[in-house]
Amino acid sequence: MDKQEKNNNYNNQTFEDIKHIDENGIEYWNARELQVVLNYKEWRKFENVINKAKMACENTGISIFEHFVGVDKLSKRANNAEVMIKDYKLTRYACYLIAQNGDSRKKVIALAQTYFAVQTRRQEISEKEYSLLTEDEKRLYQRSLTRKGNYSLNQTARNAGVKNFDRFHNYGYKGLYNGETADDIAKRKGLRYREDILDNMGSDELIANLFRISQTEQKLKKDNVQTEKDANITHYTVGKNIREVIAKNGGTMPEDLPTPKKSLKQLEKENKKSLKVNN
Repeated sequence: MDKQEKNNNYNNQTFEDIKHIDENGIEYWNARELQVVLNYKEWRKFENVINKAKMACENTGISIFEHFVGVDKLSKRANNAEVMIKDYKLTRYACYLIAQNGDSRKKVIALAQTYFAVQTRRQEISEKEYSLLTEDEKRLYQRSLTRKGNYSLNQTARNAGVKNFDRFHNYGYKGLYNGETADDIAKRKGLRYREDILDNMGSDELIANLFRISQTEQKLKKDNVQTEKDANITHYTVGKNIREVIAKNGGTMPEDLPTPKKSLKQLEKENKKSLKVNN
């Protein structure tokens, strides 16, 4: 491992710290700044990685010009002389492709792969880009969204008068899973006591639950729900309505979707173990 990397405490905030927002509210990263974070000392070598990422982007039929925007900028040398250097404005997807084509021996590269894959909001990437993720990456991504969604839903539910959150969430599960509570779902999946059911769902099942979560929050706000009883009924109704839509479209009911062999907690544990072995 690079000596510099050993001295750095990398986390997701590392990439947030170098994120920029343009005048239109669009996020982007500068390649030169990403180069430093990813521990590439020479621009020449890092540009080789960028070119591989651009090729991967082009091979999938996605326009490289939308994700890798070339920009030239002035840079001061030690003698105060100014020279024009090459740089890129990168989308989150471009950063993900760069991480995928980077030096996998670097711990920060593995972190970048996870960050740029699972932290991206679904609406910020195209269907084609999302389809390029592995099933486990999709699970990690959707799980991140459900975690954020549940946090936001809980705030709204609290304002609506909810005090017993376990009961509130069970009403949503009952509607979506034809009467099953969280405990019923856990038993059907063969999970251990207190093991998180959302960590043991595939991406399609997580998407169905994310829809339940977001639609419930919207309805609680729209209907100005003020009592715990009405909030519970709202959650159940939304879950049931989503179930009916799945049935009408000939989709697979959530309880019939396969349970992944490994939980997301196991995958994260294995990834950390793999990083230790490689480093």
